[in-house]
Amino acid sequence: MKKKTLFLGILSLIVLFTACKKKLDNKDLWKAVIAPASPISDAACLSGSVKGTMLAGKTYTVCGDIFVNDGDTLTIQEGVRLNFGLNATTNAPCGLGVKGSFFSLGTKDKPILITYPGVTKTDQLGADPNTDPALKGKWTGIIGAPTCKYMVLKWTHVEFGGATISPAMKTFTSATSPYPLYFANPAGIFVLEDSWVYGSVDDPWRINGGKICVMRNVFEKCGYTGGEAMNAKAGTIGDFAYNLCIGMATNGPKLSNINVAVGVPGSNVRMYNNTIVNCGYRRAAAGRGGSINFEEGAGGMAYNNLIVNCKFGLRVVNNPIADTANLRYGYNWYYADSVSVASQFIPSLSVSTAISQPQETDIPKPSTYLPQGWHVGDTYTAPASIVGANNPQFINGPVPLPAGLKLADISVVGNYNFALKPTSPCIGAGFTGFSPRADVPVDLKYGATEITPPGRDIGAYQSNGRGNQQ
Repeated sequence: MKKKTLFLGILSLIVLFTACKKKLDNKDLWKAVIAPASPISDAACLSGSVKGTMLAGKTYTVCGDIFVNDGDTLTIQEGVRLNFGLNATTNAPCGLGVKGSFFSLGTKDKPILITYPGVTKTDQLGADPNTDPALKGKWTGIIGAPTCKYMVLKWTHVEFGGATISPAMKTFTSATSPYPLYFANPAGIFVLEDSWVYGSVDDPWRINGGKICVMRNVFEKCGYTGGEAMNAKAGTIGDFAYNLCIGMATNGPKLSNINVAVGVPGSNVRMYNNTIVNCGYRRAAAGRGGSINFEEGAGGMAYNNLIVNCKFGLRVVNNPIADTANLRYGYNWYYADSVSVASQFIPSLSVSTAISQPQETDIPKPSTYLPQGWHVGDTYTAPASIVGANNPQFINGPVPLPAGLKLADISVVGNYNFALKPTSPCIGAGFTGFSPRADVPVDLKYGATEITPPGRDIGAYQSNGRGNQQ
C-alpha cells in the first residue's frame, strides 16, 4: 500500500512538472502573469514627466506635453485609448517626447488608439484636402530624442498627428519638426507592425538612423502637400514589408542617406511585398512623388511591390545619386488607368532626375512598352494597349478608376478590400530568392513579433494569410 501511494505521488509530481513545463513553453505566457510596472492612473489628465504602464482598456487624457525621461519607460497595454487634447494653459497642441523607451503593445482583438478627441474622420472619396482634418495636425506626435533606445508600436492606431511642435518639446528631443512618429537614434530600435497611421501634415513617420522593422501596416491619406509613408535617412537599416500605402502626398517608402553620422553604416532597407495605391498627387514640387524612392547614398532592395495608379514608378535618383552598387529591384507589378501614368512606370531623368533601370522581371515587361532605341533616363509615351492591362484583381479596389473620380481622389481605404481574388495574376508571381535584413530582434516586447519573409504573391496581402492582417 505504501509503495502504491509513493508511486502515485511520484506520478503526480511528474504530471505537475510536465504541465508546468508546457505552460513555460507557451509563447503567450507574458500576457498575464507579470504585474504591470508602476501603473498610471487615468483619474486626471496627464502632463509633464511620465513613466510606468497605462493599463489595459482604460482611457487616458493628455492636457500638456508629456515626457519620458532618459532611463525611464512608458508602456501602453492593449485596448488603451490615449487622447491628446490641447494644452490646458496655452491651448496649444500636445505631444509625447521620449528620451527613454516607449512600447505600445496592442493586440488584434484590442488595438490601442492614439488620437485627438472629437474629430470625425473624412473617409469619402474626393474629399477636399484643404479642409480635411486628417491633413491639418491636431496633436504633435510621439517624438523620440536621440537617446530613445526603443520605440515599438504593435496593433496601434495613430490618428491626426503632426501639429506644431512646442518649444519645450524641441528642447527635450532636439527635434525641429513634428511628425506623428519620429525616431533619431542610430543605435536604437524602431518597430511598427500591424498598425494603422491615418493622416498627417507631412510624413506619418520619419526616422533619422536606427534599426527598423516596419511590417503589415496601413498608411492612409498622409501628407498635405508632401510626405511619404516612410521617410528614412541617416543610416537607417532594416525592412519595410507588407504595408498598404494609399493616398500619400508623395511616395510610399523613401530612403536616403543624407546626414549620416561618421562611422554609421549607410542607409539600406529591403522594401518588399508592399501595396502602393494612388500616391504622389498632392506633392507640390514637380517631378516628385509616386511609389518608391531610393535617394542620396541609399541602397537596399525592392521586390514584389504592387504599384497601382501612382504618379511615378520606382525612382532611383541621379543627383545626389543613390547607392546603385548596393541596390537591387525587380518583380514589381505596375497598373495604370491612363497613358500619362503608364509613361512614368520608368521615370525619366529630365522629368524626375531618375535613372531607374528597366527590369524584365517587372510586370508588364518593359520590353513590351519601351520604344526602340530607348536609353535609361529617356522619356517615352506608353502605348494605349497598356492602359488597364494587368489588373491585379483586388477583392474590392479602385481598379479601374471609378467613373467621375480623379487619381488624386483615391486617398482612403473606406470600404475597399485590397486582398487579392483567388483568380488574381499576382498570386504566385512573387520572387522569394532573398531574405529580410532582420536587423531587429524577434521579441514580443523588445523587437518584432515576426519578421515575415518574402511572399510568393505580389503585394501586401498573401493568399496563405501571412501578409497584411488589416
